[in-house]
Amino acid sequence: MLQVKNVVFSYQDKPTLKSINFELKKGEHTSIIGESGCGKSTLLKAIYGLLDLDDGEILWEEEKVLGPAFNLIPGHDKMKHLAQEFDLMPFTSVKENIEKFLSRQRQHENDQRTNELLAVIDLEDFADKKVKLLSGGQKQRVALAQVLAKEPELLLLDEPFNFIDNFRKNKLRRNLFTYLKKQNISCVFATHDSTDMLGFSDKTLVMKNGEIVAENTPEKLYDFPPSYYVASLFNEVNSLKAELFGIEKGTVLIYPSEINVAEKSLKAIVKKSYFNGNNYFIEAILETTEERILFTHEEFIPAESIVFLNVSEELIQKRRI
Repeated sequence: MLQVKNVVFSYQDKPTLKSINFELKKGEHTSIIGESGCGKSTLLKAIYGLLDLDDGEILWEEEKVLGPAFNLIPGHDKMKHLAQEFDLMPFTSVKENIEKFLSRQRQHENDQRTNELLAVIDLEDFADKKVKLLSGGQKQRVALAQVLAKEPELLLLDEPFNFIDNFRKNKLRRNLFTYLKKQNISCVFATHDSTDMLGFSDKTLVMKNGEIVAENTPEKLYDFPPSYYVASLFNEVNSLKAELFGIEKGTVLIYPSEINVAEKSLKAIVKKSYFNGNNYFIEAILETTEERILFTHEEFIPAESIVFLNVSEELIQKRRI
C-alpha cells in the first residue's frame, strides 16, 4: 500500500505541493488530473523519492520513502517512474532496449518476456529496428516497455500517452492497463486527457494550485462534479444560472452532449456548427441572458437559426452547485 501523508514541498520557496493526502491499495490504479502547473509531475517525483519533502511523509508497504538527501541514487527500488523525458539507447534495436532491463540470470525466459512486452506496446513489427529511427510516440512506447521489464510493484507514469497518435493510443491504453491488472501492479498516472482516466483508473485525484480539490471514482466526479473546474477537466461544460430552470440560487453544470433540441424550452440563436464526425458541436447564444451555450446535435444547424434547448430535470437537480 502507498500512503501519502500531509506532503508539503516547495521549489525555491514557491509552494508546489500543499498538504497532499491519499492512499493507494495494492493493484489499484489512481489517476491525477489538473491544469498544467498544478503539481501533478512534482507529486509523482515526490512519491518515487526524487525530492526531499518540506513536511509530511510517503510510505510504501510501511517503509518510508526517502529523498536525495538520504540516498546516493534517488528512487525507490520497488517503484519505477516514467517521466515525460526518457532515455533510450538510440543505436540499438527496440528488442535490445527492452532486454537490457531483464535479468541475465533468467536468460531462457528473456525472449518470451520481451515478446510479451512488445505486444503490450504494440511494436512487434519493430523489434529489430534501431531506436534512433523511431517516431517520438514509438520511443515513448519503448520507454514504457523498459519500466515494465523492471517488474515494479508500483508504476508512476507522467503523461504516458502524450506523444502517441490517437489511433494507436486507445489500443495501447487497453493493453497497458489490462497487463498491469493481470500482474497486480499498482499505478499512479498523471494525465491531462480525461479519456486516459475515465476508463482505466479506479480512483481520480483532481489537483489545482498544488492541492487535491476533489477525490473520487472517475464516474462519480464526472456525474457529480463539485465545481466548474472539475467538470471542465472532463469536457467542455456549460455553467448555467439556476434561475433559467426556475431555481432561485446556484449554478447548473451541463455537458454539451446532455442538451437536447426540443420544443418550447430555452430559446437560443445558433452562431456556429462544428462537424465532429459522429455529430455537430454547436455554439449558440441564449436569448434571455445572452450567455453562450454549447450543445451537440446529429445534424448541421445553420448560423442565426433559432432553436429550443432542453435539459432533463434529473440532470438539473444532480448538477446544481
